[in-house]
Amino acid sequence: MTEDSTTHEAWIGLPPMAAFRLFTDGFDRWWPREYTWGGAACVEIGMEPVLGGACREIGPHGFRCDWGRITLWEPPRRLCFTWQIAPDRAPQPDPAFASEVEVVFEAQGARTRVVLTHSGMARHGEGWEAVREGMGSPQGWPLLLGRYVGLV
Repeated sequence: MTEDSTTHEAWIGLPPMAAFRLFTDGFDRWWPREYTWGGAACVEIGMEPVLGGACREIGPHGFRCDWGRITLWEPPRRLCFTWQIAPDRAPQPDPAFASEVEVVFEAQGARTRVVLTHSGMARHGEGWEAVREGMGSPQGWPLLLGRYVGLV
């Protein structure tokens, strides 16, 4: 792990393909509305299930805000996407200033070990440490992965 990354793991009682699908197709079911720009007005949040697909939020009246792109799509084993959210939580349209999230799904008997690494946060520029601290805190990826696992 580097200075500008954070890694977390979770265990989910599903085989890898089902775990992968719940993470991707089911994103809207586990990502908290209070972690979206639209809040309670958020209509949908998710990712387009294809290499190059958008990670996006849809708000009222079809308002769309892209917050990342799928950079690796290898079901049921691995997924990577850019994190185009600036340290001030504003959308960052320039991928040169994005960090990356990698999610690995490993079969462990009837369960799946999910390892999430959020790296390259220094690319966010000034204030990147706040991204690492926030996503590495109990209210960051640990909370989000807990909600994901809690659906099973």
